[in-house]
Amino acid sequence: MVSKQRRRMLVAGYDLDMSYITDRVLAMSFPQNACELCIAILFGSEHSALPISCSLAQSIYNLCIEEKYDPSHFHGRVEAYPFDDNHVPPLEMVKLFCESVYSWLACDPKNIVVIHCMAGKGRTGLMVCAFLVYSGMSAEEALELYAHRRTTNNEGVSIPSQRRYVDYWHRVLSFPRGVGHGPPDVNLPRPCSRELLRIRLYDTVNIDSIFFVVSDLQEVPGQLYRPPVEVSRSCCRRIKKGYQRTDSLRYYLSFTKNEEEKEEKESEPEKPNVVVQMDTESSIIYHKTCLDYYFDKPVQVTGDVRVIFYQKMVGGRLFYACFNTAFITNSLLQLSVQDLDKLGKKGRSICGPAFCLELLFGPANAKHSSSPSAEDNDTDDDS
Repeated sequence: MVSKQRRRMLVAGYDLDMSYITDRVLAMSFPQNACELCIAILFGSEHSALPISCSLAQSIYNLCIEEKYDPSHFHGRVEAYPFDDNHVPPLEMVKLFCESVYSWLACDPKNIVVIHCMAGKGRTGLMVCAFLVYSGMSAEEALELYAHRRTTNNEGVSIPSQRRYVDYWHRVLSFPRGVGHGPPDVNLPRPCSRELLRIRLYDTVNIDSIFFVVSDLQEVPGQLYRPPVEVSRSCCRRIKKGYQRTDSLRYYLSFTKNEEEKEEKESEPEKPNVVVQMDTESSIIYHKTCLDYYFDKPVQVTGDVRVIFYQKMVGGRLFYACFNTAFITNSLLQLSVQDLDKLGKKGRSICGPAFCLELLFGPANAKHSSSPSAEDNDTDDDS
């Protein structure tokens, strides 16, 4: 029942929820018990046709925060990289995971890795694809391969935020020595704090208000798992014609000056560059129903952020989205229906054909921000 559209492995009389993604990387669902996992390793892999008393040539990666088991059953070769179901891990965790898998596989050509979460699809797919990208694939190639090898309906990693993080990961990697000549360089973005100024939902139907909760993943000393910590909650309400705000919002754009401009203005202090003051209270937003919320005091978010929308404050989740503040360009993050996570029947019922979720931010923190996309573009051009 859990497996659903996942490809299963039938060997030695066993029906296993397990799939080869490559000849040395396997994905599976959480085993019902340690014995089942042992059976899966012994009979589900040609690389481990060894007597049970021998040291198995596999390393197991458990991505669940919900469940764990005794690593001693597998000679201690079990590593945990836990994060929430249907959500995303911090990029620092992805880095540690990929380095561990790469190191284990490089030790011996007979070594294999088995990666699992609870159902063996979303979280497993995100991390498997991250390692495939670390091995030299593009994000799209990795997602397509995983979808084909793990599922019968080619859906694979279906949660948009998880796919977004595979793309984030691809953007922070570079292969200065070329693919196949050692692990890539990982250029994780430095912490980038942004002030969230407004949340707006364009073209909503059948609803006059939507509740939301904003959380970010906060580091806990001595713990790999980063729990979501709520930083704000409120309600987006319908925009009424003629409503005026006393404060004006400005959109900012950060850019890198060329060397000549730097020399000419070397003595001038750096200032944010106002691109245009956009009065979004224009007539076009009254053509369709829009809901929004302005923060009287901007909410500061840093790193990995989660925004969940509810029909009611208790229960009735409509959809959510996860993102990292270091990858927000300019001051806007706009998400269409295709970019929202767990958008079920109830969520779709309030989205019109031109629906868009828009998050408006203040200018990037110049002291701590980075522009991974720009740096990657420069690297691509040089290569």
